[in-house]
Amino acid sequence: MQGLRRRCSDDVDLLDLSSPPNSSSSSSLSIDEAESTETRIQRLISEHPVIIFSRSSCCMCHVMKKLLATIGVHPTVIELDDHEIYALPPAAEDGSSSTSSIAPAVFIGGTCVGGLESLVALHLSGHLVPKLVELGVLAFSSGCTACSSSEKK
Repeated sequence: MQGLRRRCSDDVDLLDLSSPPNSSSSSSLSIDEAESTETRIQRLISEHPVIIFSRSSCCMCHVMKKLLATIGVHPTVIELDDHEIYALPPAAEDGSSSTSSIAPAVFIGGTCVGGLESLVALHLSGHLVPKLVELGVLAFSSGCTACSSSEKK
């Protein structure tokens, strides 16, 4: 699972998950060499309340991350290689989601929200902030300027 990496930016550290971390590593992202790609992805989804799976250099992932950061949430972002994208759980109810529609994919509380369009729709409908507050990843503040226009209706 060579391509499973944590994205590198101002608020996220780079961590290559293709080899076991050294003993001095303090990261909560761990790997088990015996895990399949599907199992590893499911475990990461269950361990992180807000996680984005993306392709390398995905502009939609960047927008998703910025939207969540504006609200006050800094998600875990994992880049997957093209062959690993197929291991993502389908976002569609019927399980028939194509590869192009599942990457990037954001999972909140273990549930696939979908891609950028779904995340923005959830935010504009006023359901994103309450969901994040319910999970405990966001402490709701009535003075939140980023969500006051869309969340308070």
